[in-house]
Amino acid sequence: MRPNWNEYFMLIAKLVSTRSTCNSRPTGAVLVKDKQILATGYNGSMPGAPHCIDQTLPDGSPYCHRRAIQVADVDKYNYCRASHAEANAIAQAARHGVAIKGASLYVTLEPCYVCLKLLATAQIDKVFYELPYESRHPERDAFWRQQAVKEAGFTVYQQLTIAPATLEYILPYLNGFTSRRRLPSTT
Repeated sequence: MRPNWNEYFMLIAKLVSTRSTCNSRPTGAVLVKDKQILATGYNGSMPGAPHCIDQTLPDGSPYCHRRAIQVADVDKYNYCRASHAEANAIAQAARHGVAIKGASLYVTLEPCYVCLKLLATAQIDKVFYELPYESRHPERDAFWRQQAVKEAGFTVYQQLTIAPATLEYILPYLNGFTSRRRLPSTT
């Protein structure tokens, strides 16, 4: 029961998210074309900037820069230290001269409106996300969820759930040594 290709790339996005330095929403992204990984990204601070994951609030709770300086959700993109996983994957591809037009994106959190526009501008073809982006203002988000996704021109924009059987299959690989011999030795 090997993972299908969509599950395979989403599982890799989940692994990429473990590098996130964001305490709020660790997110991972993988750009893929012709079943080949082009770039990966996770949400985190700019290179050289402090990481939220490395700090705590005076009461010992996890640090979030935007919340620590008491910025309201409406202005969150202007004060969050982290670049989003999708943006970092696109930036990684650009740094290395990798063309991503027509690629598919696998991401652990549904892209926000800002990232949706970035993905459309980069001409990403398909978007698969694991977790829908929930908001405190669903009525405002209806625009980007319905109208903007259509305008972006993606051929696929859908939630992707990894089958429980696939997760059961891969867990032994993650919990133990991956390349232990499965068949008896022939001596």
